[in-house]
Amino acid sequence: MKIIVGLGNPGAKYAGTRHNVGFSVIDELAERYNISVNTQKHKAIIGKGIINGEKVILAMPQTFMNLSGESVRALLDFYKCTTDDLIVVYDDIDLDVGKIRIRERGSAGGHNGMKNIILHAGSQDFVRVRVGVGHKPDHMDLADYVLSRFGKDDLPYMRESCGKACDAIETILSDSAVTAMNRYNG
Repeated sequence: MKIIVGLGNPGAKYAGTRHNVGFSVIDELAERYNISVNTQKHKAIIGKGIINGEKVILAMPQTFMNLSGESVRALLDFYKCTTDDLIVVYDDIDLDVGKIRIRERGSAGGHNGMKNIILHAGSQDFVRVRVGVGHKPDHMDLADYVLSRFGKDDLPYMRESCGKACDAIETILSDSAVTAMNRYNG
């Protein structure tokens, strides 16, 4: 079983923001595989299903971004999984809109949600799919930027990158993270 966690902030106020692209990827995976993500458990909204023959839990933590690790820890404990079974999808301001990057391990890179997951998971060794949301303009505060919505020109690229992230997750599940890295890391 794999636990696929998309990061974001709960509530309609944050829907469609740059910080919530992890939720957007989970929504697309759920749609592709007809998985209902509507059960409130483990400080998340979750759904169970099968992707490419692998049992999966799709999860969107409802703890707010900076406390995402609480939900991830609860999921790992309940389903008796390790970080080897974890895939985390989140926004990255160091990647252009429309780009994705897969890694098998690594630091939080300044992302507070990832810092909290690493803290609660007790490891940096888990697959992550980073979805580019574009670089912060000099005149904007970082928090304001990641909580902003995509402009009309960026929306087609954002949809494309969410699709690529789903394709990459499918590859990770059916083959390996290394294959997905070779295929999708530009």
